[in-house]
Amino acid sequence: MKPKLLTFLLIPLFVSVFIKESNAQNLNISFLLDLSDRIDPKRNPGLYQRDLQYIKSVEKVFVDHVMKKKMLLLKDQMQVFFNPIPKITDIDQLSQKLKVDFNPKTSKKEFQNIDRVYTDNPAKIYQYAIKDGNYVGSDIWRFFKNNVQQYCIKPQHRNILVILTDGYMYHKDSKIEIKGKSSYITPEFLSLKKLNTANYQSIMKKNNLGFISFPYNLKNLEIIVLGINPSVKNPYEEDVIKQYWTDWFKAMKVKKFDLRTTDLASSLEPVINDFIQGNHKP
Repeated sequence: MKPKLLTFLLIPLFVSVFIKESNAQNLNISFLLDLSDRIDPKRNPGLYQRDLQYIKSVEKVFVDHVMKKKMLLLKDQMQVFFNPIPKITDIDQLSQKLKVDFNPKTSKKEFQNIDRVYTDNPAKIYQYAIKDGNYVGSDIWRFFKNNVQQYCIKPQHRNILVILTDGYMYHKDSKIEIKGKSSYITPEFLSLKKLNTANYQSIMKKNNLGFISFPYNLKNLEIIVLGINPSVKNPYEEDVIKQYWTDWFKAMKVKKFDLRTTDLASSLEPVINDFIQGNHKP
């Protein structure tokens, strides 16, 4: 057989294999929940229900993905993390229920239960946290420092971290500042740094402002942040918050990321779908 003819015949085969491998990719989706006072109904009415809808949107895409795969190719998982761990009764059991692992041995019942599991248990966690009312902040910075590499990245998987937060970062035990960089930002902190004008970028650059990063290469991690909720007192607050997160992710070489301001779940659902399906374009 002539070389040119052989090449011509092999091209469809290569394309077919590529498509099959693409469709068979293994998903590893992690949620990091900010259970700080942002979820307090008195402070932000309806916000925690919106978080629950975002979680359902992600779960819906995940289920759609695994249902399209052949059983023998299943190697997909989804889990939920917090930092610090909320002082909620049975939090270990609730977290364990939210750790779903689909593989060739997964039973039909587990497939049928995932929608209920990701409806009932996140709601219980939020409701218990609200009832407890002891909001100590969400230590997202320390989670990245100590856990993100070990918890959220698995070999031979497409690793996606979904962070539900208002974009501010604060915990009483992680309040650090080093030469302009910090482990936290709050509306008061940004105001103190005079980041409330159109030239916020030059101020940040001049004063070396930003989150304290880590010498990590997160090239195998994709991140979508949902629920950024800037203070209305500063017209540039949203831009500043997104600049902090953007610089932080780039410093740690995050493969791909998206930062989304809080919105109706119906509005963000297409964005979530595109991101998880790999169609997102920065």
